[in-house]
Amino acid sequence: MTTIVLNRFDGRLSLRLQSRALWLSAILLGALVAITATSLMSGSYPLSVSAVWETLFASAPSDMAETVVWQFRFPRTLVAALAGALFGLSGAILQNVTRNPLADPSLVGVSQGASLAVVAIIVVYPDVNPALRPLFAFGGALAVAALIQSIAMQRGGEATMRFILTGIGVAAFIAAVTSAMLTYGNIDQAQSALGWLAGSIHAVGWTEVWSLSLCLAILVPVLIWAARYMSVLRMGAEVAMGLGVPVRFARIGLITLSVALAAFAVAAVGPLGFVGLVAPHLARRIAQAGVGQHLVLTALTGAVMVASADIIGRTAFAPIQIPAGILTAILGVPVFLFLIIKQNHNRQL
Repeated sequence: MTTIVLNRFDGRLSLRLQSRALWLSAILLGALVAITATSLMSGSYPLSVSAVWETLFASAPSDMAETVVWQFRFPRTLVAALAGALFGLSGAILQNVTRNPLADPSLVGVSQGASLAVVAIIVVYPDVNPALRPLFAFGGALAVAALIQSIAMQRGGEATMRFILTGIGVAAFIAAVTSAMLTYGNIDQAQSALGWLAGSIHAVGWTEVWSLSLCLAILVPVLIWAARYMSVLRMGAEVAMGLGVPVRFARIGLITLSVALAAFAVAAVGPLGFVGLVAPHLARRIAQAGVGQHLVLTALTGAVMVASADIIGRTAFAPIQIPAGILTAILGVPVFLFLIIKQNHNRQL
């Protein structure tokens, strides 16, 4: 495996890049562009490659083409890719900071906490401005993450299977509260919340594109800065403390960052299950790399997963649309069971 070393600013910036990871990142980026093009062309109003190109970069061949591409398909595809990247990064951070390969926002209650906050807004407080959903989602997710961490860490030591089991229990309780809201709430508002909970992306627009893009623009630089702490933490708490890393504050900061990434994605598209679990593992399987490159691969893998799920759900059984969350769950459940069996063999419970 070829390693590329970059040194800039008299050694103050040094990067070690694996060539295989670079090539695979380029391939995944090309796949994402191809999926985007296919998504813009496919649907009840089919468009050719030239028509899509003209609509995006020149003058649209018709008003209908401009409306279909710019108001419906393009923002929907962008939101799917951005949300997939956010879920993937959130799962990668959780798995790193807890050293638990089963950690995932949708499995340990983080996504459920964000979902409960958003459902409460939709059903109980429908007059609240929808633009505030990300803030409420972040608050709900952060509260659940703090609760799970406090319970799972009571015995001290590294985060083990206690984290995932605690998260599943808390998630079940939150799901019960959410179901009660949907059962006794206004039927129209409950129906709207149910569609959102399924992980459907059909109702998104440019507002969600800008909110997710802003989230990435703010949090990715923070994630780049935190990557060095992640590199040390994955070697264990004792080693990290020996190297001078404030382990407790690093964990709290990284978990907060993971929660923020998941909360913004949940607020936009709903709780897409298993993306945060599967994307980091797929990225690790296709290329062994350092933390920084692994995060890039994970973000691209998550984007490709959700964008692919959205276009398949939109076109495979047209005019019926299958929410992307259902398809990601179908893919994620076998992976989850495989990891459970693997953890059992390692006796980490």
